[in-house]
Amino acid sequence: MSVAGSPAPQAGSTDSSKARSDELRRQIEHHNYRYYVLDDPEVSDAEFDALMRELEGLEKDHPDLVTPDSPTQRVGAHPAEGFATVRHRLPMLSLANGFEPDEIRDFDRRVRERLAKQTGDPELVEAAVIYMAEPKLDGLAISLIYEDGRLVQAATRGDGETGEDVTTNVRTIRPIPLHLGDRFTDDAPRVLEVRGEVFMRRADFERLNAGLEAEGQRGFMNPRNAAAGSLRQLDSQVTARRPLSFFAYSVGFVEGGTLPDTQSGTLDWLRQLGFPACPEREVLEGVEACLDYYERVAERRATLDYEIDGIVYKVDSLADQQALGFVSRAPRWAIAHKFPAEERTTTLRNVEFRVGRTGALTPVARLEPVLVGGVMVSNATLHNMDEIARKDIRIGDRVIVRRAGDVIPEVVGRAGGERPADTRAIEMPAACPECGSHIERPEGEAVARCTGGLVCPAQRREALKHFVSRRALDIEGFGEKLIEQVADGGLVQSPADLFALDAERLEALERVGPKLAENLVNALDQARETTLARFIFALGIREVGEVTARNLASYYGDLDVLMKADAEALQEVPDVGPIVAEHIANFFAEPHNLEVIRALREADVHWPDPPRRAAPETADAAPLAGRTYVLTGSFESMTRDEAKAALEARGAKITGSVSKKTTAVIAGADPGSKVTKAESLDIPILGPDDLAQLLA
Repeated sequence: MSVAGSPAPQAGSTDSSKARSDELRRQIEHHNYRYYVLDDPEVSDAEFDALMRELEGLEKDHPDLVTPDSPTQRVGAHPAEGFATVRHRLPMLSLANGFEPDEIRDFDRRVRERLAKQTGDPELVEAAVIYMAEPKLDGLAISLIYEDGRLVQAATRGDGETGEDVTTNVRTIRPIPLHLGDRFTDDAPRVLEVRGEVFMRRADFERLNAGLEAEGQRGFMNPRNAAAGSLRQLDSQVTARRPLSFFAYSVGFVEGGTLPDTQSGTLDWLRQLGFPACPEREVLEGVEACLDYYERVAERRATLDYEIDGIVYKVDSLADQQALGFVSRAPRWAIAHKFPAEERTTTLRNVEFRVGRTGALTPVARLEPVLVGGVMVSNATLHNMDEIARKDIRIGDRVIVRRAGDVIPEVVGRAGGERPADTRAIEMPAACPECGSHIERPEGEAVARCTGGLVCPAQRREALKHFVSRRALDIEGFGEKLIEQVADGGLVQSPADLFALDAERLEALERVGPKLAENLVNALDQARETTLARFIFALGIREVGEVTARNLASYYGDLDVLMKADAEALQEVPDVGPIVAEHIANFFAEPHNLEVIRALREADVHWPDPPRRAAPETADAAPLAGRTYVLTGSFESMTRDEAKAALEARGAKITGSVSKKTTAVIAGADPGSKVTKAESLDIPILGPDDLAQLLA
């Protein structure tokens, strides 16, 4: 059956069969684009199905015509044994959340102030920022890698650094193009990473659950669980039968080509390439327009064909996004404005105290299970004893439980009405529930802590879990259950003991066979080679996250130098304040911690020596130490990034804005407003020749 005047296939001719199969694929891709992207189909479902059947028949008669990205290949493959791990070329960051209008206004203020500081233009503090806003879908983030216009890899977000390879499953999702065809022009990137959300529409979710229940199977709790469960099927043929949808929301890693210079322009461009994008997105001027958009979408939330849990605001200019940068694992140029949290009432049965890796005791509410936002909640955080007292919560109370998106459920407070007669007060234990050590609460802190240190099994377990985690030493296979076994069984007392484990001792553990034991030993061997930043983060120093660990590694470049630094010197490191500096200095002053580090080094845990940003103890190696420069304009002999790296290698500090602390501004060709700002502050302005002299 032919469609829309298409010529009938010519039997018996390989060339004509190939030409016809190419034409059919082109037509099918065109109609997919009209249906999924433009929402404006040109043919009926029956006519589209006829094209698919004709292509399937041709490929059956001529197997050599089948291509990996043919529309007929969306049926899935044989079940896989598991998902391989994929490291993202650029981290997939999470977003900061805001719930109240004033939190969004504060975000906007920070954006304006930082842009003014970065550009040296104080007028930007009062200027309205252009944002792109779109609904925040309640789905599963995905990364799609295209090479020369063809889909070669798809991965889940995972922990932001690494995810799971779900390429086979993603190929079955019809709205995701397998190749970009004629729309992928010569000036497009050779490698293009498209990021977006896999989700399930409400109507599709209801049909899926109805079908599962008719077959006697249990349905999914909500569309998000259905989407996540469908995408992570080891049998991609199951995924192929699930009605998954997709919206693109950004571009990640790019190699070659030219791209638009705005967030909104990027989505328009992706749509032209064949990627569906949320039709509700808008470009807005100023924060009040964003808040108005939030209210408009909130009113229509229940009528949308997909579930959303808030609005995402992004600075529209990509140049401004780059200038604003990141903090920890979130961009400074975007925020999620979450819809009000869902709340339910239930009974507080009991309170237990969980001990973290720093010894902090967190009260955890054990609740009569209650459905909140599509998730059955039986545990919720009570934060600390001050919060419990402020909210006047007792065991046996009827309490209000709140859950917002993926935020940990919390007990908001006591429900109204008369308090039951048999309630009892919540009391902080006098001794650690894990090890019996004394509990102390430092003056001025809300958190009580166990003093047992690594003597405490809970702290030891949590410290080991942190040490092996993906963002630390990333020791594959050492999950929570296995860590609990080796810690509680006495095989491992400190992180260094992990590297003494052999296959024989691992095989003696529950559910660890010879093959798994061998894999675990190999994973330990691979983890011996790491980076200084990961190693510092893995040590679990209080309040030292990934960004601080990277800054410490970049600034000192040598663990021994870092360990000798006092609290005052540590505050010279970017983003290290007095409290964090004190925690770091105290950690390296503890003999037990030094012993663990020594044992890890003896176990051959090592890292390459990175170039030092500064070496405070050796002035000859850091002739520019103590000086702060600002670069502006372009230089013939090197890029600005190369100039920055060269100056930092000699001990200088490079900032993006001019202030009274600036030693000098180094200006190349076509400098910006930073030169004017420097002149107003009587700060020296250096040229390319001066830069060459500094580097010499």
